[in-house]
Amino acid sequence: MFTGIIQAVGKIKEITPLKSGLRIKILTSKLDLSDVQIGDSIATNGVCLTIIAVDDRMLTMEVSRETLACTHGLEILGQRVNLEKAMRLSDRINGHLVSGHVDGIGKVDMLEQDGESRSLAIKAPGSLLKYIVKKGSIAVNGVSLTVNSIEENSFKVNLVPHTLKMTTLQCLKADMKVNLEVDLLARYLAQIITTPK
Repeated sequence: MFTGIIQAVGKIKEITPLKSGLRIKILTSKLDLSDVQIGDSIATNGVCLTIIAVDDRMLTMEVSRETLACTHGLEILGQRVNLEKAMRLSDRINGHLVSGHVDGIGKVDMLEQDGESRSLAIKAPGSLLKYIVKKGSIAVNGVSLTVNSIEENSFKVNLVPHTLKMTTLQCLKADMKVNLEVDLLARYLAQIITTPK
């Protein structure tokens, strides 16, 4: 589990094709790796990946074909990625509970300056919109954000200066794809309500 509070931005430095998917190496820059071990989970642009090797500032992880089919960005050499280590049960949850299981891919519909912040509208798959509620939580490329409003096929969030400085969301442009994970509580609640008794 994660919180959606990004700890560092890394960069995909190497991609090796595998029969089962890809092996990627990520340069971690400022992420503290002193307590990271093989087998630990790291959210990478919102995708929970398992570390198979740690070498100085480099993390190696494998990405399955299934994960590649329902996410975006892990297959792009040079891609900058948001990184977050798995939370401990004793950690504060400053964002919201994030599983690292991406629900779908959205597309940037609008990005405009709003004072010191930026207003971001994202088109979401119709299958996810029922889980997205005003003032609810959503993870965009692994970043915990609050939904400000919902339109017919999109939602809006506000990106404050600190979020822009600390994440890859500062690099977003119109029509770029983003990984979306809806709020776990909304997903479970919808399942409970729609399951026949």
